[in-house]
Amino acid sequence: MLRIWGRLSSINVQKVVWCARELHLDHERVDIGVARGDLDTEAYVRLNPNRKIPVIEDFRGTDVGGEPFVLWESNAIVRYLCARYGEDSLWPADVKARASADRWMDWQATAFSPAMVNAFLHLVRRPPAERDEAVIAASCAATEPLAALLDEALAEREFIGGTRFTMADIPLACAAHRWMGLPATHTPRPNLERWLAAMRARPAASGILELPLR
Repeated sequence: MLRIWGRLSSINVQKVVWCARELHLDHERVDIGVARGDLDTEAYVRLNPNRKIPVIEDFRGTDVGGEPFVLWESNAIVRYLCARYGEDSLWPADVKARASADRWMDWQATAFSPAMVNAFLHLVRRPPAERDEAVIAASCAATEPLAALLDEALAEREFIGGTRFTMADIPLACAAHRWMGLPATHTPRPNLERWLAAMRARPAASGILELPLR
């Protein structure tokens, strides 16, 4: 059994739940978040001292009453699940293909998502009276070249790794869903939009990439 801690509206929880579904892993999700103060409890801090979501507890392979494997950081969780339960499916066996997938997952976490975060916070999380249009514009301006880079990479590719869906498509699609869902003007990106539509159509993404941003 796999236990996933975190609210499904979180982009990082979405990655993990989608991955677990792709791998057909029986799992339960505990619906917690910072707004309710759940992340400051002593029990949760033992799982993740950073007080963030998601966290997984993997009970597979443990003895009855044994300690589960606990892991936090969403992309690390996706890598772990794919390596342990999806070798040569979502986790490429070829070391170069795997390195390429790792590269895109790191790019999502260190470039694409950080660039758009201020636009997301102001356009989605803040009431109109508290929004800073200059901050929004700067964030969108920083994100557009990255969206263009992703669009170019997806030209003549069905998936970011080529002809196969891999672990890298999951965090990238969750981030792209957030970017394309922001109530802002976007430059048309036909390759990105075609790929994102295909990601949304995957059965394992049902109810995830359809969620409104919040």
